[in-house]
Amino acid sequence: MIGTLRTVVLDAPDIKGLAAFYTELAGLDEHYADDEWITLKAADGTRLGFQLAPDLVPPRWPDPAYPQQMHLDLRVPDLAAAVEHAVKLGATRLPGGGETFTVLADPAGHPFCLCQGEVDSAAIADVAIDCAAASPLARFYSELLGLPVTWEGEGGAMISAEGRLTVIFQEIADHRAPQWPDPAHPQQFHLDVEVADVEEAEPKVLALGGTRLAGEGDNWRVYADPAGHPFCLVW
Repeated sequence: MIGTLRTVVLDAPDIKGLAAFYTELAGLDEHYADDEWITLKAADGTRLGFQLAPDLVPPRWPDPAYPQQMHLDLRVPDLAAAVEHAVKLGATRLPGGGETFTVLADPAGHPFCLCQGEVDSAAIADVAIDCAAASPLARFYSELLGLPVTWEGEGGAMISAEGRLTVIFQEIADHRAPQWPDPAHPQQFHLDVEVADVEEAEPKVLALGGTRLAGEGDNWRVYADPAGHPFCLVW
């Protein structure tokens, strides 16, 4: 393990509106807010961040010319009621889905899935990352986050552990990677990975196949995984 998954971050031109949507949808509480960033926290410690991106080009799922890069899956106790609630909050139903899950887009255009589950209330189940090859990317994040690969199969893979947010890797034909910071090929989502010492962590990330990207601040640096998705090491 190099670090731990701290926050799943969504880009949006209206972070207050999108944070309000997920607050109501998933029962989250505001943990931090300023003009460019909002953090929400679930009772189990899962954190969603919302990063101001005024020029965001939203996905148009399932149009491959405007692909999603990641999405959230939420478990709900009553799928029909949860879908109705999400639509009232500003979500849009999208093509796809089945008896146990429904695909929607949030008000910023990010697809997400509501999934029937044995839960008392809505809860974030996992974050899913699109890629061309699931198994190699799962192994990268397994080493990065210290989560074992718990499933590999046709079209996907998963890393998970008790008490940690599950990460799923979903194979997409002709996957088009983000080209951060190019707004025409946006990241849409990114992961913040907390490390104790970035100078110690960085060479390990690069040895795994990560790439250093432009961008850093007082307590963060930007990298890309082997599929091209940006992520940050934070400390």
